[in-house]
Amino acid sequence: MSGFFSYMDPRRIQWGATWHAFHSRILRTKPVESMLEGTGMTSSHGTKLARVLTTVDLVSLGVGSCVGTGMYVVSGLVAKEMAGPGVIVSFIIAAVASILSGVCYAEFGVRVPKTTGSAYTYSYVTVGEFVAFFIGWNLILEYLIGTAAGASALSSMFDSLANHTISHWMIESVGTLNGLGKGEESYPDLLALLIAILVTAIVAMGVKNSVGFNNLLNVINLAVWVFIMIAGLIYVNGANWSDGKFLACGWSGVLQGAATCFYAFIGFDIIATTGEEAKSPNTSIPYAITASLVTCLTAYVSV
Repeated sequence: MSGFFSYMDPRRIQWGATWHAFHSRILRTKPVESMLEGTGMTSSHGTKLARVLTTVDLVSLGVGSCVGTGMYVVSGLVAKEMAGPGVIVSFIIAAVASILSGVCYAEFGVRVPKTTGSAYTYSYVTVGEFVAFFIGWNLILEYLIGTAAGASALSSMFDSLANHTISHWMIESVGTLNGLGKGEESYPDLLALLIAILVTAIVAMGVKNSVGFNNLLNVINLAVWVFIMIAGLIYVNGANWSDGKFLACGWSGVLQGAATCFYAFIGFDIIATTGEEAKSPNTSIPYAITASLVTCLTAYVSV
C-alpha cells in the first residue's frame, strides 16, 4: 500500500500533468481546415492579400531567385578550383537533388494551398509546432544570408567595373575591419547595404511591383545569357571534350563541385511563400517550381 500511495504522490501527478501539457503543446499541429477558412478574404493574421500572380509570374520569381550569382560566380569558381570542365556534371547532380526537393515542395503546395509560410507552414500542419518554430527561424536565417550574399556579390561586381575605386574609397574614408580576411583588407560594404535597402523598399511596394522589377532583371539576365552563349560558341574546341580533359579533376572534384553548385539552386522555395497571392496556387505552385528549376539547370549547364 505504501508503494501505491507513493505512486499517487500529488507532486508526481502534477509533474506528469505538466509534462503531458508541455508535450502536447510542442507537438500540436495546426489543422489545414483552419488555414483554408475564409480563403480569398484574409490571411491568418487578418491581412488581405491580393491574388494577382499567375503561373508565369511564379516561374519568373523562381528563376529570378536562383539565377544570379550561380551563373556569374559559382560556375566559374567551381570550374576553376574544383571540377574543371566537369562543372557541367556538377550542376546536373545538384539539379537532381534540387528537383527532388522541389517535388516535395510542390506536393505540400497542393496539399496545403493558398497559404503563406512555405516550409514553416508545411511543418506546422504535419509534424508540429516545435519543429515549425526552428524551421521558421531557419527560413529567416536563410533569407538573411541569401540576401547578404547576393548584395555583396553585386557590390563586388560594381567595384570591379569601377576598377576597385569603390573599395579603395571605402578603405580610405571609412576604414577596415580588424581580424577579417587573410591577407586582404576587409571593409564595411556600405554599397551592399544600400542594395539590400533598395530591394527591401521595392518589395514593400507590393508583390505586383516587385514581380515587375524581377521580370525586368530576368530580361537582362536572359540577354547576358544569350551573349555568353554566342560568344562562347565561337571558341568551341572539340578536342577539349575528351574524357581525360573533360573530367580533369576526377569524380571527386565533380562531387565536391556539386555540393557547392547546390547553393545556386536555393531560392525556388520562395514560390511556396506566395500561395495566398497566386490566382491558382493548386496548379501554379507545382508547375512553377518544376519549370523554374529546369530553366535554371538549362542556364547553368549551357553557360
